[in-house]
Amino acid sequence: MSSELMDSFCLLRLTVTLLALLNPCLTRLTPRVSFPMGSPGRRLTCFSSHDLSNTTTLLLSADGEKLYVGARDAVLLLDVGHKDTVLLRSKLDWSPSEKDLEECSMKGKKMADCPNFIRVLQFFNSTHMYVCGTFAFSPRCAYINSETLTMSLNTDEGRGRCPYDPYQRNTAIIVGEELYTGTVADYRGNRPVISRHLSEGSRVDLKLDDTLGWLEDPTFISSKFIPHEEKIYFFFSEVGREYNFVDKFIVSRVSQICMSDVGGQRTLQRRWTTFAKAQLLCQDGSELPYNVIQDIDLLPPAEGTSVDDILFYGIFTSQWAVNSGRSAVCSFTLTEIKSIFSGNYKVLNRDTLQWSARVQEKVANPGECGLHNASDNALRFVKENFLAEDSVRPAGRRLTLVSREHIYSHLTVQRVQAANKKLYTVLFLLTESGHLHKAVLLQQGSYIIEEVQVFKPPQPIRSLMLSIPKGMLYVGTSEGVVRIPTANCSYYWTCAQCVLSRDPFCGWDAASRACVEVSVTQTALGQDTDGGNVEEACNSVSVTHRTKFGPSKMPAISCPAGELVSVSLNDVVRLHCPAASQLSHQLWERPNSRLSSDLYLHLQDGSLSFVATPATLGHYLCLSTENGYRQTMAIYHVKQKSSPVAQTPTSYTRSHTRAQPTREGPKATESRPAVTKPSLAIRNTPVTTRQLDRNLTLWMKEYENLETKFRDGNPLLSACCPSYLKELVVVSVLLVLCLSLLITVTLYVLRQRWRRQTAPGMGTPSRSSDRRTPEEQESLRENEFGSKANGQVPSGGHASGLVCNGNLTDSTQNLPNTPF
Repeated sequence: MSSELMDSFCLLRLTVTLLALLNPCLTRLTPRVSFPMGSPGRRLTCFSSHDLSNTTTLLLSADGEKLYVGARDAVLLLDVGHKDTVLLRSKLDWSPSEKDLEECSMKGKKMADCPNFIRVLQFFNSTHMYVCGTFAFSPRCAYINSETLTMSLNTDEGRGRCPYDPYQRNTAIIVGEELYTGTVADYRGNRPVISRHLSEGSRVDLKLDDTLGWLEDPTFISSKFIPHEEKIYFFFSEVGREYNFVDKFIVSRVSQICMSDVGGQRTLQRRWTTFAKAQLLCQDGSELPYNVIQDIDLLPPAEGTSVDDILFYGIFTSQWAVNSGRSAVCSFTLTEIKSIFSGNYKVLNRDTLQWSARVQEKVANPGECGLHNASDNALRFVKENFLAEDSVRPAGRRLTLVSREHIYSHLTVQRVQAANKKLYTVLFLLTESGHLHKAVLLQQGSYIIEEVQVFKPPQPIRSLMLSIPKGMLYVGTSEGVVRIPTANCSYYWTCAQCVLSRDPFCGWDAASRACVEVSVTQTALGQDTDGGNVEEACNSVSVTHRTKFGPSKMPAISCPAGELVSVSLNDVVRLHCPAASQLSHQLWERPNSRLSSDLYLHLQDGSLSFVATPATLGHYLCLSTENGYRQTMAIYHVKQKSSPVAQTPTSYTRSHTRAQPTREGPKATESRPAVTKPSLAIRNTPVTTRQLDRNLTLWMKEYENLETKFRDGNPLLSACCPSYLKELVVVSVLLVLCLSLLITVTLYVLRQRWRRQTAPGMGTPSRSSDRRTPEEQESLRENEFGSKANGQVPSGGHASGLVCNGNLTDSTQNLPNTPF
C-alpha cells in the first residue's frame, strides 16, 4: 500500500471515528419494566443439580414436551410438559476414563478442560440422536436412543465434526441423515473446515481444500438449512484478507454450499465445488461497522408471502474502541444474499495473495449448484473465485436495533399476530450479564417491553432455544436450565397498563377484566402496539370499570383517601412516589396550591422533600405520566402532630412495596437533603400495577370510614382539597389594618408639614422641646440619627416593628424617622 493511500485511509478512519463519537442519534434503549431474579411479577422455572454444569447444547422435541440437554460428561432428558415444574426423566453419563484424563493432562491442558463437553446434539432420525463431545481433547461421536437415552456400543472419531477445545465455537446441523459442520480439524485449532459427514451410497463426505485459504481463522456461529434452495448457509467471522489494513480487520461472513454437491471428477475431488462466501455488513451510513457477528437466527416468511422473504437476524459487536460496549442487531433478506452470490466475484492472485476485481471473462457462476459435473476449466475458475465482490447490506439499509448499554450474546426471533391481525417481529435478546430483553420492532424504532434477570449472580449464557407452540424460552448456562414464558400478560392488572406495555402478545379483555394472551378466539381486545394510546384502546371498557381500576384522569370524586403522615413543625418530610414503569415520569401536585422550588425539592427517585411548616401542611398527590396517560400513584395528607409525643404515621393502604415517608429531626433543616439514586425503579424494587390499583381500590372503600376515624381534633381526609377560610380571614384583616395604618400615617405626616409651614418661628425650637432636659435631648438626637442611618426601629422598650406593604411601623404608629 502506498504512503498516500495509507495517509488517506488514516484520515478517513479518524474522520469516521469522530463522527461516531459525535453521533447524537444513538438513543438509550430502556426496558419499560425490569424484573430482578425471584420477582413475583415474572415467574421462572429453573432446573439445576449439584452434578450438572456447562449446559452448552439444547435440543427440543417437535411437540415441545421434551428438552435434551448436552452438559459436561452427561446428556439429560428433561420433561418440560408441566406448567410449573421441569422434571428429570433420564440421564446418560458419558465421561472420559482416568487414562484419557491423564493423557489430556500430559498434553499440557488444564484438568478443568479435559472432561467431555457435549458440542453436537442433533436428531438423526425419528428414534435416534447424533451426539459429539470434546472427550478430553480427543473428540468422539455416538448414536443415542432419544426415548431410552441409551448409547450405541461403537463410537466414531469426532475429528472435523466436533472441536477439540471446549472454548472453541462450532456449528452443526443434520439434514437428510447427513451431518454438516463448521469447526476445526486439528488439535491446535489451525485447520478450520466446513464439511459433510455420514454420507452413504453414491454420496461422499466433502470438505474444503485446506490449501486454498477459503477460510481465514474463522469463528463459527451458526448454520441454517433453506429447504426450497437445497442449500445450507454458514455464518461466521474471520480475518478479512481483502483489506490491506495494518491491524487484522475482522469481517462477518455468510457462506453457502449445495446439498447436491458430490465434488469434482478430477479437479476438487471430495471437495466442495459450490462453496462461496460474502461479507455481511452491519453498518449505518458513514458510521464504523459492527463487524463481529455473535449470533444469528432465521425468521420464516409470513404465510402467503414468497419463500424468499426469509430474514436472518444477527447480533453484531465491533472491534473498534469507539463502539466498545455496544451491540447492534441487523437483519438480512435471503433475496439480497442470493443476489450477491449471483453477482461478480473477486479474484485472488496466488503469487501476491492480493484480491482484485475481476477483469477476465467469467467462465462459471461460483456458488451455483450442479458444478460437480462442470469441466476442469470451470472448476479451476470456481476454485479461485469464491469471494463475492459486493457485501450483503442490512434490510432497509439501516440497523434494526442499537444498544450502547448492553452487549448481547444470543438471540431468537418470532413473528406474532396482534389483536388487530397485524404481524409484529419480537426479538428475545440475552446479555452477557445474564438478562433477557424482550423487544418489539415498530415503525418508529425498537421498543424493549421488559427485562428479566435469568440468573443471580449473572452466568455466561451458553445456549438459547425458543418453543413457539408452547410459548417458552429455554436458556442454558454454566449452572442449569431456565424456562421463561414468552408472554407475561397477567402482570398487567389494568387496561391502561396492558395497553402501555405495547406487547403484541397481550390485550385487554373487557368481559373478564383481565389482560390476556391474544389468540384466534379472542375478539375486540384493547391493544395498541404501535402507539400505546390508552384512551382509544380502552374505549370498550365500561365507565365503572375504568373508574375502579384505571382512571385516565383525576377521579370524578374529590379523591380517594391516602396515607396520613403526622409531623412536627420544622421536620424534614420526604414523600415517596412509586414509578409505574421505567419510562414514566413522576410529578407532584397540591390542590389549589403551587409547589414552589423555594420550598420543595424534587429528588431523582421521584420523591418530594420539604420542611414541615404551616404552609406546607396538607394534601399531596403523586402522579405518573407515560405516553400522554396520567394516573395517581400515591396520596398523602401531611398534618401536624396533636401532641409532642412521637407518633407513627398511620397508613390506610395495604401496599407493601411503596416506601414509607421518612421524617428527619430539626437538625436536618440545616443541610439540603441528599439526592439519592432511584430506589423505586421496578428493577430494584418491583412495584406492580396490580398492587397500586388495589391500593386505590382500598382507599376508595375506606373513604367513607375515614371521617369518623379522624374526627377527634384532626382534619378530615374526606376532602382532597383543605379549607383555607381561616387563612383568608386572617389575611383580609391584616390587609385592612395595614391600609388603615398607612392612611393614618400619611394624614399625620401631611398635618405636621402643614403646621410647620403655618407656625411662626419654625426654625427655632419649640417650648416643649426647651422644657426637655439635656439628657433627654441628647437621647432623642441619638435615636433619630440611628433610625436615619439603619432604617430600623431603635432598640428600646418599644415593641418590634411589623412590615406591611413595605412600610416599617412601631407600636406607637409613628414612622421611625418622624420626630415626636
